[in-house]
Amino acid sequence: MQRRSFLARTLSLPLLGALPSLQGAAVTPPLVLGAAWYPEQWPQSRWDEDLKLMEQAGLRMVRVGEFAWSTLEPHEGQFELDWLEKAVEMAAKRNMVTVVGTPTAAPPAWMTQKYPDTLLTLPDGRKAEHGNRAHFSFTSQRYRQFCARIASEMAKRLGRNQSVVGWQIDNEYGRTSNDDVTRAQFQAFLKEHYGTLDALNEHWTTAYWSEAYTDWSQIPLGPSGNPGLFLAWKHFVTETFRTYQHVQVEAIRAHAPSRQFITSNYMGWYDSFDHYVLAEELDLVSWDNYVGRGHLDPLKNGVIHDLTRGLKRKNFWLIETQPGFVNWSEVNNALDKGEARAMAWHAVGHGADCISYWQWRSALNGQEQYHGTLVGADGTPVPMYEEAAQLGREFAKVGTALGGTEPVSEVAMLHSYDSRWAVNFQRHNRHFDPVELMGSYYRPLRRQAQQMDVVHPMAPLDKYKLVVAPALNVLPQEMAQHLEAYVRQGGHLVLGPRSGMKDQHNSLWPMRQPGPLVDVLGARVEQWYALDEEVPVSGSWGTGTAALWAEQLKKRAADVEVVMKYGASNGWLDDQPAVVTRVVGKGRISYVAAQLDDGLMAKAAEWMLRVSAVKAALGPVPDAVEVCHRAGGGKDVFIVINHSKTAQRVVLPRAMRALLSGSAAASVVDLPARGVEVLTAG
Repeated sequence: MQRRSFLARTLSLPLLGALPSLQGAAVTPPLVLGAAWYPEQWPQSRWDEDLKLMEQAGLRMVRVGEFAWSTLEPHEGQFELDWLEKAVEMAAKRNMVTVVGTPTAAPPAWMTQKYPDTLLTLPDGRKAEHGNRAHFSFTSQRYRQFCARIASEMAKRLGRNQSVVGWQIDNEYGRTSNDDVTRAQFQAFLKEHYGTLDALNEHWTTAYWSEAYTDWSQIPLGPSGNPGLFLAWKHFVTETFRTYQHVQVEAIRAHAPSRQFITSNYMGWYDSFDHYVLAEELDLVSWDNYVGRGHLDPLKNGVIHDLTRGLKRKNFWLIETQPGFVNWSEVNNALDKGEARAMAWHAVGHGADCISYWQWRSALNGQEQYHGTLVGADGTPVPMYEEAAQLGREFAKVGTALGGTEPVSEVAMLHSYDSRWAVNFQRHNRHFDPVELMGSYYRPLRRQAQQMDVVHPMAPLDKYKLVVAPALNVLPQEMAQHLEAYVRQGGHLVLGPRSGMKDQHNSLWPMRQPGPLVDVLGARVEQWYALDEEVPVSGSWGTGTAALWAEQLKKRAADVEVVMKYGASNGWLDDQPAVVTRVVGKGRISYVAAQLDDGLMAKAAEWMLRVSAVKAALGPVPDAVEVCHRAGGGKDVFIVINHSKTAQRVVLPRAMRALLSGSAAASVVDLPARGVEVLTAG
């Protein structure tokens, strides 16, 4: 399947010409604090009181309109937008800009009743019912027409409004429909991509189990048992969501100037579709960050911020986050006092230019009554309000110092949806999780280097001294050439287990791992083993264990260095190489053939950074303190966050000014429990 050429073609579809920016348009502050506001749920007589409280808390943005379709179009073709425009104007009088959400995640009842083809079909063949959200079919052409029409009407009214700074398309794409229309579209998608059934049968090896197809109509709705069909299905879902999104982008851009950005809110590790593809035509990416049960883990959460930033390799907006607690977890505990503030600064440190709470105030009825808010059902502030207000004051105080900056890093981790899908489809060990494997690399590297990007394998890599690629299972030839060039030009590439096993069709390469990089590595995987017990590993990084997965490596070139070996275990792995490295051109390539314990991964990270000449961004800090580095426009800013409940002291490598406290330049910063400081050159 010509995946790359197809994406290149589809992603270059021309948008309608952008209108010129307007003079006197509202200015978005460098750091934005906002909230999701649903004015349609309240009498207009209440609106200004809400907006007044927002202004007093330092909120400078409201997101409105999403889920409001039944209010915007109460009957087919009857549009009522005056209330929405009034809400925008009232927010502007309180010094707030507006992001308008298209309401297409929640179609109105008149539509789903009159046009049941707009509803998605569940796996058991039943139609979804009204009364929830995301119960529509992404593949319904009729539904897309309704979406384009409502988006167009909203843009006609608000595209020239100087207080509207952006648009959010829909809300959290996700569900697919199991109907005949979707199946026919999937089959047409396959025909367009493969051209002939002979090509499809060859790439999917359909001679296996007599799966060969003689007519396109025979191909079932994915996903199914064949790995090639499964991966093609995920590509189809991605293309379905992309074209669904594009319909609304096009409708908005026909009436909205380029100064109004277009975004959509994504959900971290969620992998129903390839986010890189959908992010391509967006102006910026947003995501929804919720802890749920428990408390913020800055490394577990930080990698998702970095993943989101990497979708477009630019700063993002945190368009939804919890004001204290959620309502959908097993135990919906509140974050500690000060923790939501630390969580917000943590996001800013990883590249967020906006923190927007979901939500301002809970509706009196509906499925999310217990979710955290900034004001209660009576309209008066809850305890979390003051913590948000503190953030508002801080953003206003130091926003200029951070304006135009972004996180900088000499280290990157490669992330591929194709590889995650391929591994998860055939884990071979049910406990092997590619996301967990990526975390085992991210945690020690981020902790020691105090920097990390997460990018697509085909992203430009020139600026990185070290690139790690855990479980890069799907490794097409072009990607391998890109990585080899990076190595030969002076970079250090570290491949993790299960790398280079598959081609772009999810077929096994007719060569051992790491596939097209075998000759560059000078070694290959002789066999892989799913582990049901720990295996000892020792060598230059010390001693430890491998679990869940291990591969036996064999040197094929004399200049390959064995860094670690397995100890006595299953006989097959005994005394065999577990980690190898080789200098190639101006750079280096390494292969880690097992999932190693945390202690060994800490030593591995130390070695990777040392041989790659990467130093910590700021220097040694206590374990509970996170360091974030943002730079740009001649600015160099560090954010230090104490994620613990006890005070921490940070000794700086040089005297620096503390912008939040306003203290003079000093070489020591004392952080209280959950404390934060923003530092710049003295």
